[in-house]
Amino acid sequence: MSVLITGGAGFIGLEVARQLVARGDGPVAVFSRSPSAARLGALGDRLTQLAGDLGNFAHVLEAVRLSRPQVLYHLGAMLSVPSEADPAMAIQTNAMGSFHILEAARLFAVEKVIFASSIGTYGHDLPDVIDDSTIQRPMFLYGATKLFGEHLGLFYRRKYGLDFRAIRYPAVVGPGVTTKGAVQYTSWMIEKPAQGQPFTVWVSPDLYTPMMSLAEAARATLQLAEAPAAAIKTVSYLVDGMKPTPSAAALAEAVRAAVPGAQIDFVPNAALEEKLRGLMRPIDDGRARAEWGWLPSDSPETIVADTLARMRRGV
Repeated sequence: MSVLITGGAGFIGLEVARQLVARGDGPVAVFSRSPSAARLGALGDRLTQLAGDLGNFAHVLEAVRLSRPQVLYHLGAMLSVPSEADPAMAIQTNAMGSFHILEAARLFAVEKVIFASSIGTYGHDLPDVIDDSTIQRPMFLYGATKLFGEHLGLFYRRKYGLDFRAIRYPAVVGPGVTTKGAVQYTSWMIEKPAQGQPFTVWVSPDLYTPMMSLAEAARATLQLAEAPAAAIKTVSYLVDGMKPTPSAAALAEAVRAAVPGAQIDFVPNAALEEKLRGLMRPIDDGRARAEWGWLPSDSPETIVADTLARMRRGV
């Protein structure tokens, strides 16, 4: 089955590509602003690499025309901190980029679009637990653009019959991300000490952040894509990792156990933490579990081990 992955040389996108190639699916094409050989590594010889900008409709149309995908994983986006710093670029990349992808899918009769959303689509006045029916009122521009993408996808599903599905990730933990995000400490807390560097966490030890490993996020994405169409009722799904949700302190302890001499301290950013405490709630992902069988398998220890193993392998 032919596949196109936007953001395919990025974080989750590259792992989705890696898992697809490992099991012999494809052909697989990746669309990215700069799909470098260094980033793709040995995987580069097994993929079609298409360079372009999501904000440029001509680039998106050409990528879809060339790859002719049956399934399009739309995983490319600007993260939260860069989006706050450059709102115009975030709107062009995240909001208009999603429109370009969906319109190209319609024009070239793509069968299915899987959209990477986020728990960042939630925000103000949240209940004690969030689920798929919780009102979405994002705090950050990143979340607003992701919510736009969800609703635009629902429009294309209703108006044109496109099999659109969305997945709302928690924090995804793994190595190689260089752009700071609000909860990127979950990855850097592992990565920096493993590189022999001290790391200062910008939230309090007792902050609870829903999270999953990179491998788990890609597995959930593929599982959603492969679910029978008749099973898809909710369309846009929350997924969570381990239960109970670990605190920053619990993750730090798992890192210290796996990386002797790890230097981790906590200096909270009060303004950012106030926003995160308003956003971070336990997740009820019962609809994903009931409708397409989602079942996480992570723990703080397995997340740390997976990240360290990827660093050793350079992937």
